[in-house]
Amino acid sequence: MFKFEYCKKKAHLSAKEDYMNNISFLKESIKNLKTVGTITRSSKFLCRSMVKHVDFENAKTIVELGAGDGVITKHILENMRKDAVLLAFEVNKKFCDKMRKIDDKRLIVIEDSAENLSKYVKEQKVEEVEFIVSAIPFVALPDELGLSIVNECHKYLKMGGSFIQVHYSLLAKKLYQNVFGNVDINFVPINIPPAFVLVSKKN
Repeated sequence: MFKFEYCKKKAHLSAKEDYMNNISFLKESIKNLKTVGTITRSSKFLCRSMVKHVDFENAKTIVELGAGDGVITKHILENMRKDAVLLAFEVNKKFCDKMRKIDDKRLIVIEDSAENLSKYVKEQKVEEVEFIVSAIPFVALPDELGLSIVNECHKYLKMGGSFIQVHYSLLAKKLYQNVFGNVDINFVPINIPPAFVLVSKKN
């Protein structure tokens, strides 16, 4: 009986925490829609659809771009090797402050734009990155900036590594096709709004 009541209480707290996180995300995204790109947090189905393309067994360094408040970050950390490192880029201060509360030494929160990727990769003495997971709203960025960021990602990706990007339309598909020469499209209907996970490999 005690165990049942404990599980019930824990589930209630988890649901309440999710609700508060969603409200907090909504408020922040409305204020900064251009940089956040959506007013809703990624569903667990979308998070799983993104991380399933990561070969965690062989990934020593993973980069996350546009990490938000850490909803996808947590899914990455849950699957990462103990000796792996996650560089999470986010420009929103409140989201960064929230991510810094995640108790995991493998997580390095970088409060800066993804266009400065090379600076932080060099600081960490990383030569190559196995996987890049991105939620940057490229459709809202100037074309030159978007192309510059994706080119930097291609530059630091290990041969055979993947760039994994979430979008809510296919307007930016050509950007990844032009840089990587390939795009695999995965539709995720159980998300608000329904999403696409675009995966490009460095061949």
